[in-house]
Amino acid sequence: MEIKFSERAKHVSNTATREILKVTEKPEIISFAGGLPAPELFPVEEIKAACEAVLNESGEQALQYSTTEGYLPLRQAIVDRLAAIGIDTTPDNLLVITGSQQGLDLTGKLFLDEGDIVICESPTYLAAINAFKTYNPKFVEVPMDDEGMIMDALEQTLQANPDAKFIYTIPDFQNPTGRTMNLERRKKIVELANRYNIIIVEDNPYGAVRFAGEALPPVKHFDTEGRVVYLSTFSKIFAPGLRLGWICADETLLEKYVAFKQATDLHTDSFAQRITAKYIELFDLEEHIQKIKAVYLSRREKMMECIDAFFPKQVNHSVPEGGLFIWIELPEQIDTEELFAECLKNNVAFVPGKPFFPNSAKKNTFRLNYSNMPEEKIVEGMKRIGKVLDEAIASQAEVSVH
Repeated sequence: MEIKFSERAKHVSNTATREILKVTEKPEIISFAGGLPAPELFPVEEIKAACEAVLNESGEQALQYSTTEGYLPLRQAIVDRLAAIGIDTTPDNLLVITGSQQGLDLTGKLFLDEGDIVICESPTYLAAINAFKTYNPKFVEVPMDDEGMIMDALEQTLQANPDAKFIYTIPDFQNPTGRTMNLERRKKIVELANRYNIIIVEDNPYGAVRFAGEALPPVKHFDTEGRVVYLSTFSKIFAPGLRLGWICADETLLEKYVAFKQATDLHTDSFAQRITAKYIELFDLEEHIQKIKAVYLSRREKMMECIDAFFPKQVNHSVPEGGLFIWIELPEQIDTEELFAECLKNNVAFVPGKPFFPNSAKKNTFRLNYSNMPEEKIVEGMKRIGKVLDEAIASQAEVSVH
C-alpha cells in the first residue's frame, strides 16, 4: 500500500534518544538517562485529598469541557508564582498547556515555516530540537561557556541571520549541560532581541529546583517590549503525569497561541487543572519543593563525589546549582555512542551527547541525570560507567602510542 504522507511527515522518524530510553526502562538497568523526577517524592496522599475535594465540590465541572485558556484559579496561582520570581503578569497573559512540551510544538506552529532559522544554544534540549524539526527549520547554534550562551557570539549570529524567527534558550540549569546564564547575559539577551527585532523563547522547566547559589530573575523579568515568550511547567515540582505547563506572553502573541491550542486539543485536562489548583489551595507547594530540592542536592553531591572517585582525570563536568543534569565532556577521540552500548552490557545507561546538537554533533559528550536514582544506585552505576571510561581511554592511549 502506498501511503501519501505530508512533506512534514516525511521528516519525522523515531529519534535515537527515544530508542535509548526504551532500552533503559528495563528494571535491571541503573538509568541516568531520562530527565525523570524522583517518584517517591510525588505527594500521592495529598493529591488523593485534592481529587476527592474537587469531585465533591465541582465534579460535574471538572469532568466537562473547559475554556482553552485554562482554569482561572490555576492561572491566578501561576500568576502568584511568577510574581515571586520577578514576572509581573495577569491571568489574561497565561495559557495552560499540556506540559511545556506542547508549548514548544505550538511555538513551532506559530513562528516557523520551512527553512526558517531558529537560534539556539549549543548544545540544547533534544526534545525542543525534535519539536521544531517537525516544521523543517534551520538551526544556528551559539556556543556556551559555564555562564550560559555567549553574547558576543549571539550578536554575530543575529547580524548574520537578520531573518531568524526566534532565539530559544534555557537560562536556568540548562538541559543538557546544567549551566545557568548569568545576570548580565540575561539583560544582554533582551537588549539584543530588542535591537535586532527577534522573539526570545525562554524555556524554564527547572528554575524552581535551585538548591545552591543565588537565585536569578528570569529573562522575562527584563522584557521591555513584550518579545519574551516564557514557558514553564508543574512537571518538575509537582507531578509530570498530570501534564500541566503554561505559556506567559504578550496578549498579541498569546491570542495566536490560544487559537493554535484550540485547534490542537481544545483545552488542557480540566480535572488535572482543578486537582492542581486545589492542591495549591489546601497544601503548601513551596514546602513540597523544598523537599525535592534537599533530595536532589544530596544526589547531585553523591554523583559528583563519584565522578571524582571513579571517572578518569581527563573527564570534565558541569557543576549545576539546580535542575536535574550533569554534562560530561571526554577527550575528543572518544565516541560516547560506542560507550553507551558498552555501558548497557553492564546494566547502566546515560544519554550520549550527539542528539543535543542540531548541526555540530560533538561525539565526546554525554548527559547524566541524578534526580531519579537513590544514592546507593548512583554509586554502583557510576562505578560501572567509570570502569567503561577507564577502558576506553586506556584503549585510545594504546592507539596513540602505536
